[in-house]
Amino acid sequence: MVASSSPQSVFAGFRFPREVISVAVRWYLRYGLSYRDVEELLAERGVTVDHVTIYRWVQRFTPEFIEAARLCRHAPGDRWFADETYIKVAGRWTYLYRAIDQYGQVIDVLMSARRDLAAARRFFARALRAGTVPAEVTTDRAPAYPRVLEELIPSALHTVKRYANNPVETDHGRLKARLRPMRGLKRHRSARVLAAGHAFVQNLRRGHYELATDVPPATGSAQRSTSSRRSSDQLVILVSTLCHVHRSANATLP
Repeated sequence: MVASSSPQSVFAGFRFPREVISVAVRWYLRYGLSYRDVEELLAERGVTVDHVTIYRWVQRFTPEFIEAARLCRHAPGDRWFADETYIKVAGRWTYLYRAIDQYGQVIDVLMSARRDLAAARRFFARALRAGTVPAEVTTDRAPAYPRVLEELIPSALHTVKRYANNPVETDHGRLKARLRPMRGLKRHRSARVLAAGHAFVQNLRRGHYELATDVPPATGSAQRSTSSRRSSDQLVILVSTLCHVHRSANATLP
């Protein structure tokens, strides 16, 4: 395996093939591993790379992979479940807004130092960029949500029934399980990259991207899980290929 030597490639200047970089990034985002754990797993497979290099790969390529795969992502469903949870960054608790649809796709994530009207407005404005206007939005009883939804999505039914938001609260647990071995994050940028990257890999694993071309697309509740064992490593390598092609194509535009 040889990485592209094209100066237009996002992988230009990196010694390792994009397949190795992509798999290392996915392992870190998906599992409760430290950078040293990923270093050890790669060493067992004959790839010698320092854990600091893996950290740089995660910070550098996670946003690139998300952007390259954006056009292949399924449109979110029309029923949203939105909530905020907490993560510790630099020794302080920080709010993390997250939303999923009825199929379990993570629509968006937003980290904020405050849980207020401005943060809720920013979060929903970002989530709407995914291209779907929801017919129903389920939240907790935080006072900011009714005002924001009336302003940005006045046509949506706002649901605040007890236990109605369990799907997203359960989904928080998957992110918390990934964060638990880390005992907190030191930098806000690292926290943002990890939260967004974990959502991306989770969506990829659940089949919310049209990447597995040899798997027929599913519909309804069976959708979003068809490509889970293509495998996920192969899927993220496909994303790295998209990333390479996307960057090269953009570089040729006038």
